[in-house]
Amino acid sequence: MLANDGGISTVRLGRVARSRSGDKGAGANVGVIARSSEIYSLLCDQLNADCVADFFRGLGPWGVDRHELPNLLALNFELRGVLGSATRVDAQGKALGQAILEMPVRVPDRLLTAE
Repeated sequence: MLANDGGISTVRLGRVARSRSGDKGAGANVGVIARSSEIYSLLCDQLNADCVADFFRGLGPWGVDRHELPNLLALNFELRGVLGSATRVDAQGKALGQAILEMPVRVPDRLLTAE
């Protein structure tokens, strides 16, 4: 847990969600799958294309699009151009799913389960 603020904690995304990712040419997609419908609603409010673009800014994406998949309790982010950088050692997007799980999110304590 990162911080606690009166019944709402800031935690790493991996505490309340799982991820999948893969490469698509010079871009990648990163899926975030919530552990419950309440968590999904929270993530819809907090994880937008701009904050994900900011999180991955160091990798230089040209743009980020968000797609909602409510039937899967998931959000899919397309990170355009993120793999096209000549400075990247790993030109695949498989590690990006693990990376996004480090992103901080605010979650009511009642939705947090013991690890």
